[in-house]
Amino acid sequence: MAILVTGGAGYIGSHVVDSLINDGYEVIVFDNLQAGHRQAVHAQAAFVLGNLLNKADVAALFAAYPQIDGIMHFASRILVGESMQIPFVYFHDNVMALLNLLEIATQHHVKRFILSSTANLFDKPNVIPIREDEPLIPGSVYGETKFFAERILHWMDTIYGLKYCFLRYFNACGAHENGHIGEDHDPETHLIPLTLQVALGKREHISIFGTDYDTPDGTCIRDYVHVLDLARAHILALEALQDGQSRVYNLGSGTGYSVLEVIEAARAVTGHPIPAVVGARRAGDLPVLVADSTRIKRELGWQPRYDSLRVMVETAWRWHKAHPDGFAD
Repeated sequence: MAILVTGGAGYIGSHVVDSLINDGYEVIVFDNLQAGHRQAVHAQAAFVLGNLLNKADVAALFAAYPQIDGIMHFASRILVGESMQIPFVYFHDNVMALLNLLEIATQHHVKRFILSSTANLFDKPNVIPIREDEPLIPGSVYGETKFFAERILHWMDTIYGLKYCFLRYFNACGAHENGHIGEDHDPETHLIPLTLQVALGKREHISIFGTDYDTPDGTCIRDYVHVLDLARAHILALEALQDGQSRVYNLGSGTGYSVLEVIEAARAVTGHPIPAVVGARRAGDLPVLVADSTRIKRELGWQPRYDSLRVMVETAWRWHKAHPDGFAD
């Protein structure tokens, strides 16, 4: 089977591409390299440089690879804070890119679509851990674009029979156990790589935004899921769509770790003191966000292999220590 991976040069996309290749899939990566890295793409994957906002690029892609029969869609602007500063850019880029992709894909009778969705759909959860039937209340413009994407794909299924799987994952982290690919964002906004940058001497300290939350140590608790576990979930979801049933899954380790616990794990792994500076709360941060991944475990047999916080930090550290300047190294 030939699988198109949009945004396959990015952090999560490149790990999924690596796993697909190892499982014997033919993979076509489509990326504009705005945030991705050509070096991150597996050598056995076909790479096409192009922009989903240019419908001619998308049409040329499918003309060159008419055998595409499944799509994994990662290409997206993803910064929550930035989405609140430039909302029109996020609405335009994220939604229009998807519409262009779907218009051409349905013309070519593609029948399976995996959407990289987000936990940012759950800004005000009533129950934690968060299940798939929790009301969708996006917490940002970014989250709203993913909500639009889910609704658009609902209608693609209804009208064209394009079966979808929404994978709403929480905090992706870690790096490939072989150390050849990892997380390289500019700017970096994620806690684990920011903390490791202190150990690398690239930052003087790590900032903690609030220590007065209603949690055991006063700092926010988040669900971290290893990027290779996410990759496995994508492949299981792709295989499951062969039964003709669209699906929705929340993806996380099911265990919440506080900001202080993550910093302590980084100190233990790196041997560096990693100074921390406490600041004021950030607007919109909730005390606890943890996923209930019971459904995907029950239906697809997915089980996180890298669910230890220490292992998550160790794999990330292996990558960052070997590539202190990311793929520029």
